[in-house]
Amino acid sequence: MTEVLVLHAVRLLGVGDDDAIAERFGLDAAVVKELLLDYQAYGWISWSEFAGLGGWSLTDAGRAENERRLAAELGPHRATVQATYDEFLPLNGRLQAACTNWQLRPTENDPLAFNDHTDPVWDQSVLDELAAIGQALTPLTARLTAVLDRFHGYDTRYAAAKDVEERHRVWFELHEDLIATLGVRR
Repeated sequence: MTEVLVLHAVRLLGVGDDDAIAERFGLDAAVVKELLLDYQAYGWISWSEFAGLGGWSLTDAGRAENERRLAAELGPHRATVQATYDEFLPLNGRLQAACTNWQLRPTENDPLAFNDHTDPVWDQSVLDELAAIGQALTPLTARLTAVLDRFHGYDTRYAAAKDVEERHRVWFELHEDLIATLGVRR
């Protein structure tokens, strides 16, 4: 199972160093480092650096391998994960709208005006919507975790997020996890 989680963590993070990848699923750092080097040798991941920051990312071959492993893991749980994904999609639309409303606050003269966060009523309505989405996420995460344990914690990570950007990052990761698991495209 660790082998699947390490490769999948690289996908979910997009780019991550050894520690971030180990932390994503609470894995032993030494084991993760060895697997990452193996995966690099297999051509599944590559290391890149930019502006002093570096990390692992999937290659096309690694993405295909990740999808193959996830499909094998999904097996008899496809119907549950698909039904949960179908319930997730309307929440995803709500989250996108809330994040847009956090960034923009339309005015009479500019429908795309930047939200300067000087309207506490506007901002609170966005935060309330994000909280409601988080509450709706809890039963979805429970259903997913019941069949695939690696979905554990998305709801608690979302609830514990310190700001809108961090909530969006957790949500994006969950969305990527769902589409990767089901083998669908965005």
